[in-house]
Amino acid sequence: MPRNKQPRVSVVIPNYNRAGDLQRCLDSLVAQTFDDFEVLVCDDGSTDNSAEVAADFADRLDLRFDTAENFGGPARPRNRGIALARAPFVAFLDSDDWWKPGKLANSVPVLEAGADVVYHDLYIVRSQHQQEFSARVESTPPRVPMFQSLLCTGISIPNSSAVVRKSLLEQIGGVCEDRELISVEDYDTWLCLARCTERFVRLDACDGYYWVGGGNISAASPRQQTRIKALYARHLEALPADVRQRAEGFLAYRVARIAQQHGDFGTALSCFRDALAHPIEPGYRLKAIYFAARALWSRMKTRCA
Repeated sequence: MPRNKQPRVSVVIPNYNRAGDLQRCLDSLVAQTFDDFEVLVCDDGSTDNSAEVAADFADRLDLRFDTAENFGGPARPRNRGIALARAPFVAFLDSDDWWKPGKLANSVPVLEAGADVVYHDLYIVRSQHQQEFSARVESTPPRVPMFQSLLCTGISIPNSSAVVRKSLLEQIGGVCEDRELISVEDYDTWLCLARCTERFVRLDACDGYYWVGGGNISAASPRQQTRIKALYARHLEALPADVRQRAEGFLAYRVARIAQQHGDFGTALSCFRDALAHPIEPGYRLKAIYFAARALWSRMKTRCA
């Protein structure tokens, strides 16, 4: 397909050895009802047939396949895509996720009306053969001030739902490539953007699908606990002292939940106690008490087994 000189949206897709998933992802772009966009598949040194899969779409999409030496995470491929983007808006889409046909048609008018970041829920997909979709990765309505809310209340902005004004991505220097942020670099991006704008808009539509059938780098693990702590370390000092206390408490809650999910009940209990010692929001205080009780029960069962 001939390349548009000035598309309205650049879809940036980081990819590494996901040829089969990439096929499904690109199929969803062919099906878009809005067609004024380019596709930038930014490959991270794949050794499979991802390039051939992308080439098969050359007659149906304004597509560029850009490859480079393996970095080991999506940050650098996304930055390559941002640098190559010719459109005023950049849509992020991971190669194992995909969109409903109306995704861009729903997002672009909101951006053109003045929003800087648009996002929405995604349906959770656990199996290649799944036919019905109800469970969601739920996005959270924005709360001003957005920077503080992201650190203190865990606002959810699913990466494969987000469309962002390119000039703001350039203003923040793109996606952080610090390796200790691999798998949380998207949340770091939202934090950096929130220091520049409050114009975040959540759409009511659930306009995409999030694959959890295997291979996700953000799964609960000790490494993920370390990544979350590194993320907060980059931003806590920008908060007023009273708000920092709330953010530190919410960080402890997040680390506790991750530890609980991968079976480290001792760390979970310690972090839940730390969270409850801070002025976290009432809803999360109740959750901390509930999950702490479950963690205590799980640890007791493990010791008695």
